[in-house]
Amino acid sequence: MKKIIKVGIMPKEEYKKRTIAIAKGEYKPKKDEPKIWFESIKSMSQVLSHENQELLKIIIENHPKSLKELADVSGRKPSNLSRTLKTMSSYGIVELKKEKEVRPVVKVTDFQVEFGLHYSFCC
Repeated sequence: MKKIIKVGIMPKEEYKKRTIAIAKGEYKPKKDEPKIWFESIKSMSQVLSHENQELLKIIIENHPKSLKELADVSGRKPSNLSRTLKTMSSYGIVELKKEKEVRPVVKVTDFQVEFGLHYSFCC
């Protein structure tokens, strides 16, 4: 399973302008634009840190049926896992399936990063 997603870096103010332009119908996102946006390279590196990449690999390889099972396999504390997975879920990187237990499922395995100094998304 290899799912590639394009990631963009855009300052919060520019992202707000883009979102408003989309809502007003002034701008329609292109198909090849990033689907996930981070405010900075630093915020992206926190979410996609080496430790979190290893966590994604563990989920893919072990198919844990619960956060407790993932904590046991990964050696990470459940509270840390829950916070990390909720963040990744908000970006669409993982899905937290609510069954008997909450089961993490990796949605994205590969990332293409796109950023620049000029934003040409509207008006």
